[in-house]
Amino acid sequence: MNHGTEFSLGALAAVCAACFTNPLEVVKTRMQLQGELKARGHYTVFYRNTFHALYTVAKYDGLRGIQSGLAPALGYQISMNGTRLGSFQIMVDMGLTDGVDCTFCGFLRTLLAAGLSGAVSNAVGSPFFMIKTHIQCKTDSKIAVGYQHTHKTMYQAVKEIVGHDGVKGLWRGASAGTLRGFIGSAAQLGAFTSTKKYFIFKEARNKCNIYHIFVEDSMMISILASMVGGISLAFFMTPFDVVCIRLYNQRTTESGKGMYYKGISDCFRKTYRSEGIAGLYKGWEPALIRIWPHTVLCLVFWDCFRDAYYKWNKSKA
Repeated sequence: MNHGTEFSLGALAAVCAACFTNPLEVVKTRMQLQGELKARGHYTVFYRNTFHALYTVAKYDGLRGIQSGLAPALGYQISMNGTRLGSFQIMVDMGLTDGVDCTFCGFLRTLLAAGLSGAVSNAVGSPFFMIKTHIQCKTDSKIAVGYQHTHKTMYQAVKEIVGHDGVKGLWRGASAGTLRGFIGSAAQLGAFTSTKKYFIFKEARNKCNIYHIFVEDSMMISILASMVGGISLAFFMTPFDVVCIRLYNQRTTESGKGMYYKGISDCFRKTYRSEGIAGLYKGWEPALIRIWPHTVLCLVFWDCFRDAYYKWNKSKA
């Protein structure tokens, strides 16, 4: 499979998944900004949990509000996951992750390959992620959290950001996004690939007790591996996701500098000092609820599209 096809299939899989999970991304973003730099009990709780948040958004913003920021979200998925899954598969095809099913060094190589693909892809998709955050945060003043940016559409956001900070303003906070991408991708793809190869390795030797449940090339192996990847992603990435969201959404000065945080370490420090460890895990619930179906859908779509392409390509030969 050529590199262009790998990128295209990765992007297509991510877009399909995002259409289903974007509402959870909306409530996750708002819950992560709720009570920013305030101790528990010193701010109004507009979003008590995932389902209450979905109800509240629908009540004040309408059903369209549930899917707010979908355009930049899809743009982010195309640019980020297309690059991430495509580049990761290229590294797998090059043999950089060989031995993951039986050697610790192979597992580390998989984590590194997944992390690097995540870091590069998040740097590429950073402008879309920032615009998505701005639009998903914007809401009725009665339930507003975080700084409320004025733009309502992706085009308007690009115009305002470039007009205020120049083209470089589109990559404000990209360093946090890159770190988030490295940690999240290493956790997700590392767990997904390791789990999948473990079961395939065991089944090939008829030593796994699920051998009689999963047939060869069963989609259930991909689904189970995706769920493990989703849990790993939610646990390791949430603190970095909170910091990333806050850096992207903060108000800036005329010179383009953040008014709340100077950078990644400053945001971590201020959030922990004001809100404790719970502050760094805000939005954990919708993140996990979103990540599970998104990870499963994205990686299963990816596997299915790649299998279908291989079969189609083989039939042409």
